[in-house]
Amino acid sequence: MAPDPLLNRREFMGRAARAGAALLAAGGIAFLTHDPSGPQPASEELAASGLPDFSLPEAGRKMCIARGADRLRTLPLALQALGGIETFIRKGDRVLIKVNAAFASPPLLSATTHPELVSELTRLCLKAGAAAVHVADNPINDPASCFALTGIGQAARSAGAEVVLPEERFFHPLTLPDAHLIKNWPVLLDPLVRATKLIGLAPLKDHHRSGASMVMKNWYGLLGGRRNIFHQDIQTIIAELARMVKPTLVVLDGTTTMVSNGPTGGSLADLKDTRTLILGTDQVAVDAYGATLLGKTAADLPFIAKAEALGAGSADYRALSPIEVSA
Repeated sequence: MAPDPLLNRREFMGRAARAGAALLAAGGIAFLTHDPSGPQPASEELAASGLPDFSLPEAGRKMCIARGADRLRTLPLALQALGGIETFIRKGDRVLIKVNAAFASPPLLSATTHPELVSELTRLCLKAGAAAVHVADNPINDPASCFALTGIGQAARSAGAEVVLPEERFFHPLTLPDAHLIKNWPVLLDPLVRATKLIGLAPLKDHHRSGASMVMKNWYGLLGGRRNIFHQDIQTIIAELARMVKPTLVVLDGTTTMVSNGPTGGSLADLKDTRTLILGTDQVAVDAYGATLLGKTAADLPFIAKAEALGAGSADYRALSPIEVSA
């Protein structure tokens, strides 16, 4: 990533000093050793994890359920119902879109974030005045192959975004206070601290271990190391990730849902046209509604109640009075 000329060494050191105590307590020492010639950190406000807090309290707890088969119509329609992209993205923002690019499979199989959403969301962010948009994930398969075969890489670049392929130097150890699992664990920290806004963009699908893969499970792609050990307690790791990450907005794509044999699928028989896109500022609420498209309830997915108990959001999506629109 190119250095940000707006941030000089004195400005960086001033911000680092003010954030230092919180970062040290949270295990975010890597941030303090970050190259001072690099881009401006997201915020001096930090979540308990030591990560930037990307949420916008002034935007309120909002949620929109947009129905339609065309993602290029439902996404802008849902955003407009929530007040427009300008509610979340301001001039000069550096936006990080966290996609699910886990597998080297074509978009037709709905195992990964659909490239149409990547390109449209990028376009809208730049139109709102974002200075830069980056698209990132730490895929299970070879990253370059995943971003190529899913179509995410080309979609992002063609719309003006930069794709961040994971490199070892981008990961730094992080500890979530009072966590059972996220302790001194490598996290894809560099793209996060370089951003001012964070959007989670995930497909809705079945998952044979967790019961479902939605926006909270999508943060799993921020973990490095031998993260497969967390499969032994996958409900807890999803909840801890939701507590660790405070996004600006999340987008759950249930246009075509993988209702069986997830998370990889592999057959069109695993898919169902559910024609729904869910956007919101409360990731727990969005996942709770997403469960219904899989024929489940929030009670069927323990990570939802666990995330709610950790303060990541509310499972009562009805309390948000979701706005419903149709394309």
